[in-house]
Amino acid sequence: MQDDREDVFSKAVRAGKRTYFFDVKSTRGRDLYLTITESKKHTHEDGSAHYDKHKIFLYKEDFDKFMDGLREAFDEIDRLRNSGEFVREEQPPPTEKDTGSGYSDLNFEDLGRKDV
Repeated sequence: MQDDREDVFSKAVRAGKRTYFFDVKSTRGRDLYLTITESKKHTHEDGSAHYDKHKIFLYKEDFDKFMDGLREAFDEIDRLRNSGEFVREEQPPPTEKDTGSGYSDLNFEDLGRKDV
């Protein structure tokens, strides 16, 4: 039996010892879903390393609720930082290596559509 599932899009975001992977995939029925993976590198004294990985599967019926919750959480982070109660850590400007092809807002509007 042929497996016609496929990877549609993949984006890796490196952040220190962690890397976040955003992978859009297609099911056999041509529905789309998203996996979000956090991978954290641990280096041992002998120089060897292992990675802890945690994965979230996000299905089309949850895209809107997930985005609403994520936006609400980031809005609250901005509100709290702007209140002066919490410190906003200043990050050095990203280099071209850090940004890859550039940052764009996450947009999941088309993920549940069958004509994409």
